[in-house]
Amino acid sequence: MASNVTDDPIRASLIRRLQESRIQTDHLFQLLHPKAIYDRPIPERNRIVFYLGHLETFDWNLIARRTFGLDPFNEYLDNLFAFGIDPLNEDIPSDKPSDWPHPLEISSYNCRIRETIDRLLTTTVFDDSAGEGLGDGQVFNVAIEHRLMHAETLAYMYTWLPPNRKQPQSDQNVPSDPLVKPHQVEIPAGIATLGMTRNSAFGWDNEFDLTLTEVPGFWIDAYNVTNREFMEFVQAGGYSERSLWNDSEWEWITREDIRHPRFWYQNVDGWQQRNMFDECPLPSSWPVYVSHAEATAFARWVGRTLPTEAHLHRAAYGTSNGKENAFPWGDTPPDLKHGNFDFLRWNPTPVGCHPAGNSTFGVADLLGNGWEWTSTLFEPFDGFEQFSFYPGYSADFFDGNHYVMKGGSSRTAACMLRRSFRNWFQPHYPHIYSTFRCVEA
Repeated sequence: MASNVTDDPIRASLIRRLQESRIQTDHLFQLLHPKAIYDRPIPERNRIVFYLGHLETFDWNLIARRTFGLDPFNEYLDNLFAFGIDPLNEDIPSDKPSDWPHPLEISSYNCRIRETIDRLLTTTVFDDSAGEGLGDGQVFNVAIEHRLMHAETLAYMYTWLPPNRKQPQSDQNVPSDPLVKPHQVEIPAGIATLGMTRNSAFGWDNEFDLTLTEVPGFWIDAYNVTNREFMEFVQAGGYSERSLWNDSEWEWITREDIRHPRFWYQNVDGWQQRNMFDECPLPSSWPVYVSHAEATAFARWVGRTLPTEAHLHRAAYGTSNGKENAFPWGDTPPDLKHGNFDFLRWNPTPVGCHPAGNSTFGVADLLGNGWEWTSTLFEPFDGFEQFSFYPGYSADFFDGNHYVMKGGSSRTAACMLRRSFRNWFQPHYPHIYSTFRCVEA
């Protein structure tokens, strides 16, 4: 049943958001040197060419084929680009560039998919009779956020490409270093309301159901651990101190000969930081980007622990009167004054640069500037139900080897800054925009 594009607020919002998400990913592919499309900047992940096809294939398989029952027009590519890789050091892919189609073939395939998805979005009636996943535009929301997640994946992958494989871009309006002093903030005991109420708004399956958790009082770092602070750990021999690492962590850093964060390196001029498009002397006030294993070892070194998911939630959204905010600063939607997120910049900013984004308790940078590791294993909340149309999205990773991350990075879309959103990664994955802070009970 056809309908005007403008007569349905759900449709109008989805059309706008889908277009904006495509702009983000199209721009990323345009930044590449033409031959770099076949590069594999992170050994454990697929080549970049996979993502060129995967974004549209995901939309096609989810919306056109599964939801609307359309027949495939290129089943080979539908299958080739269907699934990515959960990066494991022990499972390095061995495909060759010649195993992948030419970009022009992929482009033609993508264009046909976009035309189909746009037609379906323009003509679908979003009401209770529309069918599974369509009443509130759920499958289109899944497609949009999936694309935005991969916009961040591509960005951190590009970080590991040589500078001559991408076109340089510059960060605008970079805030000055506030030279804040590290300290801890006391968080009183209270309730952390994790997750969200089913059918209240769009969320991924792991965001449901609403889960109330009592959190005893604790102390938490006001700022993320900086490069300066982590350098003290490195220079004190933290990577050589066996007692700071559990068995799997020690085996990993020993096997890989890891002696400092992946984003750092040394040359004749001293310690340097790898950025998206360049390198620079190590910025001491930037949040350090490390794996969960490295963050945990640092926390042991200072006699503290990583926060649980509930700790971070309480520090971010709690108040002294029992009310919880939608965002750390209150209930107003995210604005660029609140943090380093939503694709504004390519690189981190010094910690404490966005005081307008501080929580009620005075904890800074809880959204943006780097995902924050927790000590919480990625597990389902009570009442968890798999998406019937995407059953493996979360359930495949409830394996006891992935940890919850909260917050967001400079390349995280604003829509995923909702307080129920959960990210997760394996503990030995050092390539992502992930930082941390410590707690003391």
